Amino acid sequence: MFRRIREDLRSIRKRDPAARSDIEVFFLYAGFHAVLYYRVSHWLYKHHRFGFARWVSQLGRFFTGIEIHPGATIGKGLFIDHGMGVVIGETAEVGDYCTLYQGVTLGGTGKDTGKRHPTLGSHVMVGSGAKVLGPVNIGDHAKVGANALVLIDVPPRSTAVGVPARVVRIRGERVFSDGEELDQIHIPDPVSQELCQLRVQLHSLQKQFERQRGEKRYYENL
Repeated sequence: MFRRIREDLRSIRKRDPAARSDIEVFFLYAGFHAVLYYRVSHWLYKHHRFGFARWVSQLGRFFTGIEIHPGATIGKGLFIDHGMGVVIGETAEVGDYCTLYQGVTLGGTGKDTGKRHPTLGSHVMVGSGAKVLGPVNIGDHAKVGANALVLIDVPPRSTAVGVPARVVRIRGERVFSDGEELDQIHIPDPVSQELCQLRVQLHSLQKQFERQRGEKRYYENL
């Protein structure tokens, strides 16, 4: 457990340019404190001290605003940046060196049993306000955009954005759909893409309607 704590400290120092020293991170970073409470509560949970484990986790929630169920499985080097409102469910699994921003939820849908929370690979980044729900898998080095709602698996080294989330980049390359790029103006926006497709369909229907009306007038004038 203490090796994991040292690794958490080094991970935050490496990825946060605002962190000036290990002492600053240890005493002043709520994200680090939340993980520290989790390490203790998880140890108790594994040793079947479920009541004490939940008490420690709720104590951490009270002081940090971050709720991590003691039954969750979290690897080394987790960085919760400005983590107010982060929720990690009981059967969630988080790989090594992941980054979660404020408002992230790794939760369930209420319909699943057993494994009902997400599984994140290593080096995953989940943006502010994103919700990852259900027993979905987020691959290694994947990114989830801010305020996205993820209900499907996200492949490794890909980017998912939108509500509901869609994969718009894989290994840095834009994803293509129906022969056209999803990314029209450099920023992946699946909602804009859907609106664009609807406009194209509406324009096609209008042309078809005008053609049929013209044909009808032609036959009426005969």
